[in-house]
Amino acid sequence: MTPHPPQIKIPATYMRGGTSKGIFFRLDDLPAPAQQPGAVRDAILLRVVGSPDPYGKQIDGLGNASSSTSKAVILSRSTRPGHDVDYLFGQVSISQPFVDWSGNCGNLSAAVGPCAIHMGLIDAARIPRDGSLAVRIWQANIRKTIVAHVPITNGQVQEIGDFELDGVTFAAAEVPLEFMDPADDAQGAGGAGAMFPTGSVVDTLEVPGVGTFAATLINAGIPTIFLSAQELGYNGTELQDAINGDAAALARFEAIRAHGALRMGLIRELADAATLQHTPKIAFVAPPASYTAASGKHIDATDVDLLVRALSMGKLHHAMMGTAAVAIGTAAAIPGTLVHLAAGGGARNAVPGSVCFGHPSGTLRVGAEAAHVRGQWTVTKALMSRSARILMEGCVRIPADCF
Repeated sequence: MTPHPPQIKIPATYMRGGTSKGIFFRLDDLPAPAQQPGAVRDAILLRVVGSPDPYGKQIDGLGNASSSTSKAVILSRSTRPGHDVDYLFGQVSISQPFVDWSGNCGNLSAAVGPCAIHMGLIDAARIPRDGSLAVRIWQANIRKTIVAHVPITNGQVQEIGDFELDGVTFAAAEVPLEFMDPADDAQGAGGAGAMFPTGSVVDTLEVPGVGTFAATLINAGIPTIFLSAQELGYNGTELQDAINGDAAALARFEAIRAHGALRMGLIRELADAATLQHTPKIAFVAPPASYTAASGKHIDATDVDLLVRALSMGKLHHAMMGTAAVAIGTAAAIPGTLVHLAAGGGARNAVPGSVCFGHPSGTLRVGAEAAHVRGQWTVTKALMSRSARILMEGCVRIPADCF
C-alpha cells in the first residue's frame, strides 16, 4: 500500500466582509514556495476552498459553492510609503483549476483593515483606545489605495453594532470605505487604460449570434459592462432564480461579457475570457420599480434611484459586489452613462453625490466625487459602507502533497 503524507497546517482567519466570505492568510504564514505568485500558491488556495469540484459544491474545502464565498486573501505589512498593509485578492474558481488574480473584491476590502489589526500587521501604538483607525490599504491586484475606517472600542476592533447591510442576516459595526482614485489607469490583463477605454460613455456592442446592445464600458473599482435591462428583455427586478436557472441566458451573458472584455482591451482573443472570469463584471440597469427582495423585504420604487442586477463568475449575484458598487457609483455620477440615465440623470438622487440602487437582496447607497477635467471625467474617490466579522481563526489543513 502506498503511504500517504499527512496534512499540513497553515494559520488562517475565516472572515465575512460585506456580503462575501473568504480565507485570510498572512503572507509569512504560507509555505515558502507559496510566498511568491505561481502554481504552488494557486494549488494551495484551490485545495483550501475545495476546488476544482465537478459537483460544484466545494464539500471538501472551505468554499460555499458561490462566487461570494470562493475567495482567498493574502495580507502583509506594506513596504509602500503611506500605506499600512498590502492586500492581494484571489477569486478561486469553483469548478475549474485556476485562481483569478485580475481584480479586487470590494466586499472583502471591508475585512482587510480589521484582519490586519487582528494579525498584528498594524503597529499597536497606532490603535486608539476608542474611536476609529484609518487603515491605508494598498490593493495589489489593481494598484489602488483603499482607506478603511475601522471602529475601535477598548483598544480592540469593534465587530458588533447596529449597521444593517442588505444581503447580510445580522447587524454589525459599520466600516466606511474610501476607494481612492478608483478609475483604472492600468487595470486588468490588457492594461485597458482610461476610465472609459473606448473613449465613449455609451458604446454599441455587437455580439455575433446574440445581438447588438448599448453598453457603458467602464474601469472603476473593477472593469464593468453595463447594459439596459429592457434591451435584454428584463425589468431589473429579477432575483437569482430567474437568471441562474436559465442556461441560455447565462450563455448569452457570457458571450456579451467576452466581447465586452475584448472591446475594453482586457483580453486579446475571445477565448481568453474563459480564464479571466473575475473581470470584467457584467450588469444590467433599469429605472426604479417596486419588488420583493430575496429576504421577503419590500422595496418600493421610491426607495431607490435605479435598479441594478450584476453577474459574478457566471451567475447572478445574490446582492452586489463591492467593486461593482464602486463602478455603479462612478457611472451614476457621469452624465450620459446607462447608469446615470437609469437613475433619471441624477434628478432622483435624495443625497447629492450618491446614488441608492436596488439589488436582489435590498438596497445600497454608494457615493462618488466626479469632475470633468481637461475634457475627461475623473473620480477622486468612491465611498460606501460595509461591515466585517471574524467567523473563525486558527489553521486550515490541506494534504501535504497537493502542491
